[in-house]
Amino acid sequence: MFNDIGPLEVVTLVVLAVLVFGPDKLPKLIQDVSRTIRKIREFSDSAKEDIRSELGPEFKDFEFEDLNPKTFIRKQLDSDELGLKEIRNGFDLKKEMAEVTDAVHTVGELEDSGSATSSGASSTTASSTGSGGTVDMRKRPDMEKRPEKPAADDRPPFDADAT
Repeated sequence: MFNDIGPLEVVTLVVLAVLVFGPDKLPKLIQDVSRTIRKIREFSDSAKEDIRSELGPEFKDFEFEDLNPKTFIRKQLDSDELGLKEIRNGFDLKKEMAEVTDAVHTVGELEDSGSATSSGASSTTASSTGSGGTVDMRKRPDMEKRPEKPAADDRPPFDADAT
């Protein structure tokens, strides 16, 4: 209950209690407080037992700590009825990201090497035609026909699963 109170703080509280209540009244006060705490615990335990008996045998494993939202969620996540741990272990985000970056780098390298060979080919074509020759741009492999941009009034395709 008081796990975050250190020994120095306990000593400070004892000294403060002695100063406020005095050494004569302090033992009586400690007895009264402990008796009150004991009665509160007994009342709480009897109320829990009454509630369990009223709920019936279906709720014999019912714990009142489960009413705390954090405890309830932690308990539900720990019980792996849906196989979430298997799914979580089967999905490696770092591996997936590495595959995507490798694919992007590979495509980028292919485009770079394709443009380098095509520019080299066009320069050789230009030099082979002579100083007054022209280069036919339609024969360059890096000048492939690219898809046209959609018009401003065209709507993107609708994906019902994405919404």
